[in-house]
Amino acid sequence: MTRLRADLLLVASAAVWGLAFVYQKTAMDHVGPLTFIACRGLVAAAALWPLAAMEAKRTAPGDRALLWRISTYAGIAFLVAAVLQQTGIVTASVTNSGFLTALYVVFVPFIAWAWHRKAPGAVVWPAVVLSFTGTWLLGGGSLSGLGTGDLLVAASAVFWAAHVVILGVSGRLARPVTLTALQFLFVGGLALAAAIVLERPSLAGVTAVWKEIAFVGLLSSALTFTLLAVALRHTPPSEAAVLVSLETVFAALAGALLLGDRLPLIGWIGAGMIFTATLVVQLGAHVTKPKP
Repeated sequence: MTRLRADLLLVASAAVWGLAFVYQKTAMDHVGPLTFIACRGLVAAAALWPLAAMEAKRTAPGDRALLWRISTYAGIAFLVAAVLQQTGIVTASVTNSGFLTALYVVFVPFIAWAWHRKAPGAVVWPAVVLSFTGTWLLGGGSLSGLGTGDLLVAASAVFWAAHVVILGVSGRLARPVTLTALQFLFVGGLALAAAIVLERPSLAGVTAVWKEIAFVGLLSSALTFTLLAVALRHTPPSEAAVLVSLETVFAALAGALLLGDRLPLIGWIGAGMIFTATLVVQLGAHVTKPKP
């Protein structure tokens, strides 16, 4: 696979993720966040397992300990991020959720700093100022203008950033589908156990949102996260982050067209600043990268 094709796969994934915000929002009318995450994870794992079995036959076993370790780390990061985001989206709008989730792009260099002990470039700091100013404006010129749901979605961005960095390490592995399947099995199993205790899910509720579960479980999880794992073998995590951050644009379009989301002018200015911050981080890193 060429780097260009990998980048196109990431853009396609961003479009699916942007639309998925709508389904994640509407599903909350019938089931709880943990129940939805459990269904999402288990459906994704079930869809990927036959492909993982085929992949195992075609590739060498490799470092199985590393595979399980990265799958576990990625699963933990995904689960925490998904719980925060899904709980937040109950009250947060699709548009706000999309742009606040995009903050993970700004967090990626700092998570990578902690993981790899490599300090972020100078361009990251103005991006931090832009992103937090944008968040302030998204709240109407005051952080108090952001609801609890908005703040939970913003917090999820830290763990989405960790997830991107962890998957970046998986480039050494030759079994991306197996990695993704194990990750979602871990997520689905833990979320189901928590949902049974905390939410007492019903068959009627799950049946009512089968379309949302199918879209998010099959397309937004099984397909796109496999594409992400594959693409990250050909595209650096920093470049991948800016491409998938286009999900904010797709989320805003989907929210406006399907749910009638509207932002005041000051909110759009803030959203634009957050999106600009994501571009500053990634494009700035590309421009300042030493030439060979």
